[in-house]
Amino acid sequence: MSDTGPCVLDSITDMGPEMAGKVIVAASHGAVYAAALAASRGARAVILNDAGGGRDGAGRSGLDWSETIGMAAATVDFDSARIGDGADMMANGTISAANAVARGLECVPGLTCSVAASKLAAARQPETAIPPEAEVREVRETDHGPVVIVDSAGLVRAEDAGKVIVTGSHGGVVRHRSDRPLAVRARFAVFSDAGGGKDAAGISRLPALADQGIAAATASVDSAGIGSGRAVFEQGVLSHVNPPAEAMGIRSGMTVAEAVALANRFDRGG
Repeated sequence: MSDTGPCVLDSITDMGPEMAGKVIVAASHGAVYAAALAASRGARAVILNDAGGGRDGAGRSGLDWSETIGMAAATVDFDSARIGDGADMMANGTISAANAVARGLECVPGLTCSVAASKLAAARQPETAIPPEAEVREVRETDHGPVVIVDSAGLVRAEDAGKVIVTGSHGGVVRHRSDRPLAVRARFAVFSDAGGGKDAAGISRLPALADQGIAAATASVDSAGIGSGRAVFEQGVLSHVNPPAEAMGIRSGMTVAEAVALANRFDRGG
């Protein structure tokens, strides 16, 4: 990437301090969590994946949030580019939505991601110092055992190995970390399906985790807002389940809470 060109990332969590002041094209969902992370690390402007919008438009909710701090932001359509794959987003993404700051720079729906990124190079750097958005990481005790609830898979810790984990992250493999779809060997893990999207990228972690013998499922993005671990746990309904999870009796159509209870009981012998 050149000094003036955009930084293209598979995940907004990969944004480093050297990228401050740049236009960031990141193949993360477009919820507030991702936009706030970009802003807190000094992005000039950001383009994310809309993850199909989903419940309460959560997959694009970062656009309105960004507008409140004067940061230009846009999303690409989830069917145009694979979530978790920045190169595909830059090469093939089509803008689905943009906030007023971005539209003022002629970054509008229908543009290719690459053209939109070039227009956002003229964006003014937000002047307000933005603290990181509060990140949820909670270990909640339930009637059937504990569940680790995190807004992002990036908040998973080594100590979470062997536990049930529910995340607000998309269920897509992050391209440059394809050999490590989750940081630990969870007992059972749940993600948002991000609407499936291009090449069913939003659920591609499930077979990758199955290959490692890890039970996993996705919750429908229409049932619970992406980017919020609590929403996925409290409101989510399963859309896809991998074979190790099926072996626990977990099925699509169950609520996430029901699946978590089954996973915890299964570990104790059913």
